[in-house]
Amino acid sequence: MNPNAPWEHGHGPHGWGGEQLFFLPFLGLLTFALVLFSLLALAYLLRSGKIDLSRFGRPRPEDEAKRVLAARFAQGDLSPEEFMERSSLLNWTPGVDAAAPRLGRFRRR
Repeated sequence: MNPNAPWEHGHGPHGWGGEQLFFLPFLGLLTFALVLFSLLALAYLLRSGKIDLSRFGRPRPEDEAKRVLAARFAQGDLSPEEFMERSSLLNWTPGVDAAAPRLGRFRRR
């Protein structure tokens, strides 16, 4: 008797055949499509400005200017009116975290 006989007819040692694994080549294709879709979505979000990677690198010049302005106000070098005027030039509202998510129309009450 041929020892490879069960393998030649598509039946494995546990009674299942190789034809049940027809989907295996598609797993690689599915993984490739998922990675490609993820990269395209990331590229779109970066180009549209919805993701800002500048926070992960060195600080922006505006952040340094805000820090200096806040320090000068804390030391008493600036009056409250001067501080508010200069912070408005930086498009900064003191006390509001710019990194906080905006709730938009789904505002919690």
